[in-house]
Amino acid sequence: MTNAPAKQGEFYQRDRRWHPPAYDKDYKTSVARSPKLALISLENTPSEITGPRFGHSDMTPIDNDLLSNYAQPDQSPIGERIIVHGRVLDENARPVPNTLVEIWQANASGRYRHKKDSYLGAIDPNFGGCGRTMTDENGYYYFRTVKPGTYPWRNWVNDWRPAHIHVSVFGSGFAQRLITQLYFEGDPLVKTCPIVATIPDPDAIEQLIAKLDMNATIPLDTIAYKFDIVLRGRRSTLFENRLEGN
Repeated sequence: MTNAPAKQGEFYQRDRRWHPPAYDKDYKTSVARSPKLALISLENTPSEITGPRFGHSDMTPIDNDLLSNYAQPDQSPIGERIIVHGRVLDENARPVPNTLVEIWQANASGRYRHKKDSYLGAIDPNFGGCGRTMTDENGYYYFRTVKPGTYPWRNWVNDWRPAHIHVSVFGSGFAQRLITQLYFEGDPLVKTCPIVATIPDPDAIEQLIAKLDMNATIPLDTIAYKFDIVLRGRRSTLFENRLEGN
């Protein structure tokens, strides 16, 4: 008899009806990047089910504050100051604690701090455009930043990206890792974006939109948006070495 917690099984298989296809004719760069052969489903190995491990000691207290983590002393970035916060959960609605959440984004003029970004928007000397944090024991995360600007991109003649923030979450295992984008409630460009249009399910698109959260807004300072992130969940716990669970 032991009180040790039961080991957990593999992660659920991805629902391809929920995720966008690798190839879409209206998303030009997907043509070269998409696989030409059928996908193969593989069993999760122990290395994919466990790890990686990160700790609060791996980052500084202002890594999640993009208003100050790149700014000069007594300076701040230009743009609408916002809070982005929420919880990281799995498909079983359980919190994913102590996991690394990273974000990167354009500045308020729609310009990335990247040598290959040639958009006419200005570089902000006080904004680096990236941050990271760890979820707490309830899966909660929190960032301060500026609302990113829209920008044109070379897909078709007049395509523009909605304001968005890139998000990377490692989860509790490599097979659970998610890289996605969040958009903002009320942005009319979401409906015209060819990248968003590749997502087959309207409910999946809705899940990518951060909602205005006046309860978390700081009066006369920073407006807030709430964005919960759902990662792949695990199947039932192992029973007599059956990965499919009980």
